[in-house]
Amino acid sequence: MEILHVADTVAREKHIDREVVLVAMEEAIQKAGRTKYGYDQDIRASIDRKNGAISLKRYRMVVETIENEGSELTVAQAKRIKTDAKVGDVLIDDLPPIDFGRIAAQTAKQVIIQKVRDAEREQQYEEFKDRMGEIVSGAVKRVEYGNVTIDLGKGEAVLRRDECIPREHFKPNDRVRCYIYDVRKEARGPQVFLSRTHPGFMAALFKQEVPEIYDGLIEIKAVARDPGSRAKIAVYTRDHSIDPVGACVGMRGSRVQAVVQELQGEKIDIVPWSPDIATFIVNALAPAEVAKVVLDEEEGRIDVVVPDEQLSLAIGRRGQNVRLASILTGLDIDILTEAEESARRAEETRIRTALFTEALDVDDVIAHLLVAEGFKKVEEIAESQIDELISIEGFDQDVAAELQQRAKNWLEAKAREFDEKKKALGIKDDLIGFENLDFDTIIKLAEKGVKSRDDLGDLAADELVEILGAEKMNEQQANRLIMAARAHWFGQEQTGDAEAAA
Repeated sequence: MEILHVADTVAREKHIDREVVLVAMEEAIQKAGRTKYGYDQDIRASIDRKNGAISLKRYRMVVETIENEGSELTVAQAKRIKTDAKVGDVLIDDLPPIDFGRIAAQTAKQVIIQKVRDAEREQQYEEFKDRMGEIVSGAVKRVEYGNVTIDLGKGEAVLRRDECIPREHFKPNDRVRCYIYDVRKEARGPQVFLSRTHPGFMAALFKQEVPEIYDGLIEIKAVARDPGSRAKIAVYTRDHSIDPVGACVGMRGSRVQAVVQELQGEKIDIVPWSPDIATFIVNALAPAEVAKVVLDEEEGRIDVVVPDEQLSLAIGRRGQNVRLASILTGLDIDILTEAEESARRAEETRIRTALFTEALDVDDVIAHLLVAEGFKKVEEIAESQIDELISIEGFDQDVAAELQQRAKNWLEAKAREFDEKKKALGIKDDLIGFENLDFDTIIKLAEKGVKSRDDLGDLAADELVEILGAEKMNEQQANRLIMAARAHWFGQEQTGDAEAAA
């Protein structure tokens, strides 16, 4: 019974199943048996689960032609042992108990230790794999080059240096709370990765401190952090009787202060979330006051106009406020003063007026009227309803029809010119109309050697911006366009993989 007692003790100390320990012991005895009788022998060991008796057996298969003398017998050899033996039978011999020598005992010990360690790691993975997104508490075990190993009781976890809050230092035996952001199997075993800088850590802390969030009455919509310095969190509730911001702040700031202390004094702006993008942007830029928000969906741009005296507050120290607001809203935000916005609008009006003056052969007054009505392109005039043009002050049926016809004539002339340049430059069809690229952009790209969608996908963002000009496209827009051009590459790879698998 002694071997069962040892198995029970190990299982209890290591918090693993008793059966795992017994299987490890069986493998260790089996390995020791092969060391004694030969590695080519098929030797199997078993431990009786009730009385701890160890049995060691040798298995040999009956075959026509022997390939492995240690584990195979011919029919003639087998019949000496068992008279009715035939091909395919397995003969089992009982072997005497092993007298473990020093080397055999050491080998058995190593096998057991390794198996127990593997079982511990597997149990750790099973314990934590479904706990991603939770806050855990543990004691610092050791610190190596800024990376902290934390004992969580049922296993160890790693808090890497870049996941620690700046200026935060730990010593062995310090208690620390962290956020589980990843659990994965690696070559050295399952690894639990912790963080104190992850946005989810702040969200989880608020969930612990604010009962309304825990109960689902208040929802955390987004979190943006500059760890150790400043953060913004957007909250929302469908219950109009609850103030989501006030509930998160708490009586005299008690709730938010508990989170601030855990995050080493990180300043937290709690803002109300809104389904209206403009309202949400205004809230996200607090404490700065916003004069207006201009959404340009076509250009994928959001301009936020602030009074001159609010500019530095809106941008924040080293751009911190607008950067956090962009992360919180998931949008690219440009901050402009009222003077800058006025100058930009004037320049856009001048460019559009010049376009309409040239394309439609009209004077500045008519071109200005078209711009004032919101027309941006000649195509919009050609495709608009005639009643829409007649509704412009000073336009009648004849003027509207004439403008629309001139717009169509100009577009046809541009199309003929484009066709000629397409043939001359060798532009491929897959680039034409891609992501609504206009004719002038396609020609400018082709003149620089970008004549197909694949050519566009091969570019880097800065190269594309250099070709088209910063006034036409910024680096973020260039990245989006290039990734769209590459999208079909991944589709082809998946198709190829599927065909290979088939």
